[in-house]
Amino acid sequence: MTSPPVVPVTLAEIARLAGVGRAAVSNWRRRHDTFPPRIGGADTSPHFSLKDIEKWLSDNGKLGKTTSREWLWPRFEALGDRDETGLAIATVGRLLARGESGGRADGADTGPVRAAVELGRREGSYDILMFLLRRWLATHVRQITTTPEPLADLMADLALRTRWPFGGERSEDPVVALDPACGAGYLLAAAAKAVPSTLNRPATLLGCDRDPVLTALTDARLALLPGPEMPGPVPVIAPGDSLRADPLIGTQADMVLCNPPANERDWGYEDLAADTRWAHGTPPRTEPELAWVQHCLSRLRPGGSAVLLLPPTVAARKAGRRIRRSLLRTGALRAVVALPPGSAAPHSLSLHLWVLRRPAPGESPQGPGELLLVDAAARFPGSTSRDSGPALGEVGAFIRSVVGTVGTAAMAGPMREQATGDSGTVAWAAAVPVIDLLDDDVDLTPGRHVTPTSGHGGPRLADSWSEVGELLGRLRTESACLAALEFARGMEEQPSATVGELARAGALTLCSGRLPAEAAVPEPGDARVPLLTISDLLLDESPSGWVYPDNAVVVEPRDVVVVGVSREFSAWVHEGPPMAVGPQIHALRVDPDVLDPWFLAGSLKAPANARHAGTHASSASRIDVRRLQVRRIDLSEQRRYSDAFRHLAAFEGLAERLRIVAKTMGRDLGEELAAARLVHGE
Repeated sequence: MTSPPVVPVTLAEIARLAGVGRAAVSNWRRRHDTFPPRIGGADTSPHFSLKDIEKWLSDNGKLGKTTSREWLWPRFEALGDRDETGLAIATVGRLLARGESGGRADGADTGPVRAAVELGRREGSYDILMFLLRRWLATHVRQITTTPEPLADLMADLALRTRWPFGGERSEDPVVALDPACGAGYLLAAAAKAVPSTLNRPATLLGCDRDPVLTALTDARLALLPGPEMPGPVPVIAPGDSLRADPLIGTQADMVLCNPPANERDWGYEDLAADTRWAHGTPPRTEPELAWVQHCLSRLRPGGSAVLLLPPTVAARKAGRRIRRSLLRTGALRAVVALPPGSAAPHSLSLHLWVLRRPAPGESPQGPGELLLVDAAARFPGSTSRDSGPALGEVGAFIRSVVGTVGTAAMAGPMREQATGDSGTVAWAAAVPVIDLLDDDVDLTPGRHVTPTSGHGGPRLADSWSEVGELLGRLRTESACLAALEFARGMEEQPSATVGELARAGALTLCSGRLPAEAAVPEPGDARVPLLTISDLLLDESPSGWVYPDNAVVVEPRDVVVVGVSREFSAWVHEGPPMAVGPQIHALRVDPDVLDPWFLAGSLKAPANARHAGTHASSASRIDVRRLQVRRIDLSEQRRYSDAFRHLAAFEGLAERLRIVAKTMGRDLGEELAAARLVHGE
């Protein structure tokens, strides 16, 4: 009888399974002779047997309070490559939907599949499937693009807001929702939730994708969706390339949602040159996104609506201006919304939502004669704090308040009032006459046409002046505390210790950050943490990515973070939620009975320390963190200095925030003065 394969786990995975930090696992390994031996991996990232680790944790009372699902993922990860693991997860969903148990006939390894099915019956079928799916997607995030759930919900809502009465006259007729590049099914899941709650009608879900693993996962996911009170027909998810050989050809949908592949050159230009879908012109080879736009329009019933997530260049590239002109003249394109950077991958771009509609019977073929342009990227500018990116809930609420029922000509008048009124919540939108957009460029980028109204600058400047006053007051308080410090007289030289010596003595644990092989995209309710890199610090931006803590160095509150690059050398006490750190950023976790974190961070940050520990072993000047020094004094004396270091950190933080506010105010004041909206008082 063949023995089951050995499932390897890393130190970080063991830490999560035990519900402790990675430093604790390192201590266990060092102090306990019974700790399981390494079975593989490198010295810096050893691998251990999951079975041996589980037994050791149980025998030593260190299993913690982690859920059973945390023990499930390593067994799936050990199955093999991307496709094998993905198909095994799809098998779990299929078996849970049918009420069956796993077996060899299912085409997947029996152990993990059966364990997942049994756990799904105890803890919830959909929850277990989504747990496995999200872990799988995070592992392969560079290969698979997903639409964040809040953004998917917004896209479904916009499609319904642009609606014409769907599906005939009977209220029980299902609304047909199609995603021709469905990926992992996030947009179809959003449609399945939005249609019954908005229209009180069932939804028919149709999707296809050229990756058969993704279609299998989407099919399993939709089969397990928490059912509405009025379930619709069974979803139809088919593998296939929608542009080249659509497996759902002939389908007519009431709404189409799509996040198509971007910047693909081999999309079928030669084979599809005379395709009947190109009603607005044959897409150039360099405009695959406009091929997807026309494909989605061709699959709509009269009165149906489509919402696509597209790169911002689609709105402005010269090669696509003829198609954009036709979309405007025929009224097919109803709105373009610029999202804040970070809303979806690629996170550095301000992606656009295109809202389209096919004219309904009796409706003017030219549409309302206006295009709604919404610049949510300007409404929600990027933050320079170490936060988690744009709040998609707030972004969605703003866009919903502006778009309204943009789809029908009857609403064109009210839409104009709403989009150009005095309310500050809609100051970043405009209903632009189509005739004004039909110039040589046909540039539909919202920021080119939406200008701030006179109503929004005043309140924002007033808020900024108020914050400046508050910051100056707090700066005066902190500066008074620091000004009271006096120079010591007759001080004898005190002994010091390096970080390396303190680590060897057990006073602190030093972990150097690294860049995980794969990044991740945040989803509500999962365990991913933001990733801070040197590039983020150089750009004065928030963390650039998200990772699971399995294979990352994660800093917790009261950990000391040290940047090991001379140009950005700094040290601070981390006080926010857990955060992963990349290369050349180091995490120090102190023993609170020996070291005060604020004293340590303040001492390490001293400029003389950077000069002492600097190294030029490569083209970039770096800091050897192990050579940084700190004075040897008892804990009570450390805490006295700790108070001063806290005041100093607060002073620097307030000064930095004042710089940021002043920079923003300078932009706003310059814009208002240039537009003659600010004048000298009498």
